[in-house]
Amino acid sequence: QVQLVESGGGLVQAGGSLRLSCAASGRTFSNYAMGWFRQAPGKERAFVAAISRSGGSTVYADSVKGRFTISKDNAKNTVYLQMNSLKPEDTAVYYCAAAQFPIATMSRNYDYWGQGTQVTVSS
Repeated sequence: QVQLVESGGGLVQAGGSLRLSCAASGRTFSNYAMGWFRQAPGKERAFVAAISRSGGSTVYADSVKGRFTISKDNAKNTVYLQMNSLKPEDTAVYYCAAAQFPIATMSRNYDYWGQGTQVTVSS
């Protein structure tokens, strides 16, 4: 079992920045690829970013490429999502997840999920 707890969400103006954190406990963190997903009201959960077990590879959704950065600190059992140049359409509940794959972009490949943190971007 892996327990995931997100933090760092909040209200920010368009153009601003936020950094989300996801602290993991349980099994060896470095054995898992990590991902961030988001779900806006009335929409399905969508992939945002993923990072490989070692942290050496990353993948981003086109909508956030160049604005968001995912990183992983295996020593601290934490994955981060730095979000810059935020837009109102980034408003959603953001979830982190852990996968027993080298890297994964599809939600069905993730085994463990956090409870989510709300990000609201005002125009």
